[in-house]
Amino acid sequence: MTAFDSLPAAALRRPAAAPARRAVLPAWPVRVAVVAAAIGVWQLLTTQHVALGWIRFDTLPSAIAVAERFAQSVRTGEYWLDLAQSLIRIGTGFAVAAALGIAAGVALGRSRAAELTFGTLIELVRPIPAIALVPVMILLLPSSEAGMVAITATAAFFPIAVSVRHAVRALPTVWEDSVRTQGGGDLAVLWRVVLPGSLPGVFSGLSVGVGVAWICLVSAEMISGRLGVGYRTWQSYTLVDYPAVFVGMLTIGVLGFLTSAVIELAGRRVTRWLPRGDR
Repeated sequence: MTAFDSLPAAALRRPAAAPARRAVLPAWPVRVAVVAAAIGVWQLLTTQHVALGWIRFDTLPSAIAVAERFAQSVRTGEYWLDLAQSLIRIGTGFAVAAALGIAAGVALGRSRAAELTFGTLIELVRPIPAIALVPVMILLLPSSEAGMVAITATAAFFPIAVSVRHAVRALPTVWEDSVRTQGGGDLAVLWRVVLPGSLPGVFSGLSVGVGVAWICLVSAEMISGRLGVGYRTWQSYTLVDYPAVFVGMLTIGVLGFLTSAVIELAGRRVTRWLPRGDR
């Protein structure tokens, strides 16, 4: 009999190893480093006149040339006027799309009749690129300004409505049964189950919708705009001012990134009650 034999079994049992925590990289330093590296590669490829077969970087403006052109642009009122005009258009169109898209998504997810009627029309129109509707909007609406807002709203409407519809359909039926067994009617189910439970899908659709809205707004501004970031970018291209073209492109990219980030942040705040794993 050894010394170990005299010990209780519990003493010989090894303690369970604690689960290893994943190392979480800090977000912003990594993002900044990635952007800085991309700018460095851009500068190197353009200044060294690199040509890789059919891809040529010697015809593009360098990062420094674009930065200098950007510094010139921000000192003019024209840049800020274009920026404000695009933000007004995207804000108006996206607000309309959010209101109509959420309402339509809830109706499609809850009503068989709405799915068979209105849902059929949505599925027929949804594959059509929103920018292809520009001629129709010009004929329907009294001004190009109203047409650009309508194009923006149309582009954002479909991803929002579809995302909300799927979120509503995925809700567990036991939640609704619980409310109804307590005497709640359709309105109580809507406010206590459908809307709170579909919030993740709502913000997912809003995030996708705002990106699509920016794409179509810029395209509409290039076609029929008089002011706006898209209009100014296309005008710079026709004037062969390529650094200004890149200024417009980067401005659009930053605006899209910021609006998506705001929506994601709002979604995290509103749905903070949801369980989340380590990121």
